[in-house]
Amino acid sequence: MRLFVLFFCSFLSSALIAQVGNIHGRVLSGNEQLQGVTISFSGINKKTVTNKNGVFSLNNLAYGDYEIIATNIGFEEYRDSFSVKCIADTLIINLTRSSNILNEVVVSGTMRAVSKMASPIPVEVYSPAFFKKNPAPNIFESLQMVNGIQPQLNCNVCNTGDIHINGMEGPYTMILIDGMPIVSSLSTVYGLAGIPNSMVKRIEVVKGPASTLYGSEAVGGLVNIITKDALGSEKLKIDFSATSIGEYNADINTRIQAGKAVGLLGINYFNFQNKRDINTDNFTDVALQNRFSVFNKWNFKRDNSLNASLALRYINENRWGDELQWNSKFKGTDSLYGESINTNRVEAIGNVELAKQLNVDVSYNYHLQDSYYGTVKYYASQQVAFTQLRWNKNINKHYLLRGIPFRYTYYDDNTQATEKQGKNNPTHSYLPGIFIQDEWQVNNHFTTLMGLRYDYHNEHGSILTPRLSFKFSPDANNTLRFSFGNGYRVVNLFTEDHAALTGARTVVITEALKPEQSWNTNINYTKFIKHSSGFIGIDGSAFYTYFTNKITGDFLTDPDKIIYGNLNGYAISKGVTLNTDFNFTNGIKIIAGATWMDVYQVDKNVNNNKVKIPQLFAPKISGTFAVSYTFPKNNICVDLTGKINGPMYLPIVPNDFRPEKSPMYGILNLQVTKSWEGGIEIYCGIKNLLNFIPKNPLLHPDDPFDKKGGKYFDENGNARIDTNPNGYVFDPSYNYASLQGAKGFIGVRWQIK
Repeated sequence: MRLFVLFFCSFLSSALIAQVGNIHGRVLSGNEQLQGVTISFSGINKKTVTNKNGVFSLNNLAYGDYEIIATNIGFEEYRDSFSVKCIADTLIINLTRSSNILNEVVVSGTMRAVSKMASPIPVEVYSPAFFKKNPAPNIFESLQMVNGIQPQLNCNVCNTGDIHINGMEGPYTMILIDGMPIVSSLSTVYGLAGIPNSMVKRIEVVKGPASTLYGSEAVGGLVNIITKDALGSEKLKIDFSATSIGEYNADINTRIQAGKAVGLLGINYFNFQNKRDINTDNFTDVALQNRFSVFNKWNFKRDNSLNASLALRYINENRWGDELQWNSKFKGTDSLYGESINTNRVEAIGNVELAKQLNVDVSYNYHLQDSYYGTVKYYASQQVAFTQLRWNKNINKHYLLRGIPFRYTYYDDNTQATEKQGKNNPTHSYLPGIFIQDEWQVNNHFTTLMGLRYDYHNEHGSILTPRLSFKFSPDANNTLRFSFGNGYRVVNLFTEDHAALTGARTVVITEALKPEQSWNTNINYTKFIKHSSGFIGIDGSAFYTYFTNKITGDFLTDPDKIIYGNLNGYAISKGVTLNTDFNFTNGIKIIAGATWMDVYQVDKNVNNNKVKIPQLFAPKISGTFAVSYTFPKNNICVDLTGKINGPMYLPIVPNDFRPEKSPMYGILNLQVTKSWEGGIEIYCGIKNLLNFIPKNPLLHPDDPFDKKGGKYFDENGNARIDTNPNGYVFDPSYNYASLQGAKGFIGVRWQIK
């Protein structure tokens, strides 16, 4: 009996000992092996880190089900379930880079791929993971999440807008797609809403002049939209969403293989047909829209290992805002007021690697707009062709970049902007140039960058734009940058102000307009703090920009006109901005930023006295934030995002009853996302949770045509003393926030990798 008990105990002990296993694995990001990744398990006190090959191992894990957790600075937290059932399990873990992190790869600052910390030019980087915290159907709305950037609606009827950086108007912001200047002029106002988020790999933002590398229009800053590579895209990705007010958006992306070429096909459709009038002024609060775009990008690998890519995009959009009784039969008449805009746009972007370190970039776009603003017909077409030869070479510690760009712009419309001596005279702009840049890594801590560009414009002549930058990094977690540079913008009247086309005012040009110039100084400090519970990223900047020859629109002298001319003085944009990124291993992530700025112009009046004029739509204080928490057991993520704007000056008219400044207000958004295995996500939430709605966006909406003999004007067109003592005319430009109010949304994503 005693022998039996001993045998049984020995057998049981052996069995229990046998019920443990070992796991081995490797952690990657794409094809990169990641060292120093922390591997832990939910509910048990076991942890390890990966070696230089990205490999880890853990022994003596009891058989059973576990949740493995992989965390590393600069990457999204990874969680997944697995079972220990045998002696050795092998796991492959692929980490995704974090949505807003300091070591993200950037190209916009120096035209070469470097980490954000290594770039001598401060660049902010935002990935789709960041924008998914507050999903939007297009880039224009998504950029509301970025500190220091304000997507500004310029018209309360048709709801078109542009992008302001550090308080400067849209024409001072250069919009690039894959580094190509194809979103400009006409499309700055009407093309941004047609860029779907589904085609975006990341967005890079440079605040301050960047004309040394990118030429005209990079006066106040640039936004570079980097599209996805077909090689790294998903096999299939679908995203459908809808809102409680009747907005519907669909994104479909798929990967295509054709021999050695790999293609990405993306289709976007957006529809909104619900006439709403929250403020009961008999006008639609939000323009109705019907938009379709298709995006196709191909990556080619040639036999000699040199690469090439080609991307094509087509967009068609119909949008209209109007009096509630308006329909298409009233287009162009004075019976009911409406603004209808039809946009057709074609884009092509290509890159060919001729040899190692020698590339050719090409792009072309055609933009056609057929529109009515009340009774005013506006018909415009634009073509922009761009090509650039880039050559780079490493010589010791010098990284030399040289380029020969050429840009051609054709613009024609039916207004006086393209009229000469009573005849139509389309504008042809030729802008060849050459630039050189030397990035010198003096040692491991100190880097300098010097650049110079020369352009020759067929109307404005020679233009020089230099820049100088220094970067000092005493260690891997601290970086100080100082930049000084010049920017310029050749004249393009259309972009000056959309209000010129609303039918409310006529355009008056007082002189031959000169190109604008800007000089900027920027000091940037970046710090990276790693602690036992995660990391903290801090990115702060102080900026000062001085503008000359600034083109200004005078709204005040005559309420029926916009009078354009070069400023007889100068303009200033100065301020400080701070971005922070808190990432904790317990699942909490916080991204927050704040900006203080003072933007104004100084004009000399007839007596040569200086008059300070504040910039419109430029709040002195603003901020953004995104707070996220993930419930790992349920795969549920909660995102709370918001934007705060301080008071900003607005375009009032003489004796306006509306205040000259907007109130301080905040937009708060809430989203809940549930994820399942197989790449399925369902998300829902509420936008504008506080239901903020601006007051009195339209002036005299009950007489948008300012009719003679009507309610407000007599038979001679003079303002009636009894009903219109202040001489008000219809004006839709008093705008500082969307009229949508609170709205719910729901969507589903499905991804096959």
